[in-house]
Amino acid sequence: MDELLLQRFRTVGADDGAAYWFLGTLMIIKATGEDTGGAFTLFEQLAPPGFGPPLHVHHREDEPFFVLEGRARFRCGDREFVMESGGYVFLPKGVPHAFRIEGSTPARLLQMTLPPGFERLVEEISVIAPSRTLPPPAPISADIIGRLAALGSKYHFSIVGPPLDAEG
Repeated sequence: MDELLLQRFRTVGADDGAAYWFLGTLMIIKATGEDTGGAFTLFEQLAPPGFGPPLHVHHREDEPFFVLEGRARFRCGDREFVMESGGYVFLPKGVPHAFRIEGSTPARLLQMTLPPGFERLVEEISVIAPSRTLPPPAPISADIIGRLAALGSKYHFSIVGPPLDAEG
């Protein structure tokens, strides 16, 4: 067996990974770019009902999502669709996208970024979670949106619109 390949071998338990409160969600970094030899970043995200990031474009990363629990509405370009537990979506770089947690319960998502690097934004704009729970409810403030927009060039993304509206 190749020793260099074995050096990249990792295991991460259910309760492992650095945990952050990110934009009103709990974001757990399960694998960083360093962990994967520069291949991807893997997050587990717990998001409250109604949560959704602003419409944005990643200029560098593709983003696959797998819905572990709950229900999320995704927008990619001009298409919208709902994914429930067990559903998967691939959001390609260069295309405006967003999502919104639907229903009355939180959703749990696995999110990847390929290539890695988005974990650095999470670390920079978040606070370390004191517990593996959702943060206290609070809307995403204009200040946070401003901080995100200012970091866009550093992390290769642009905010191009508001979060998705509630289903109506």
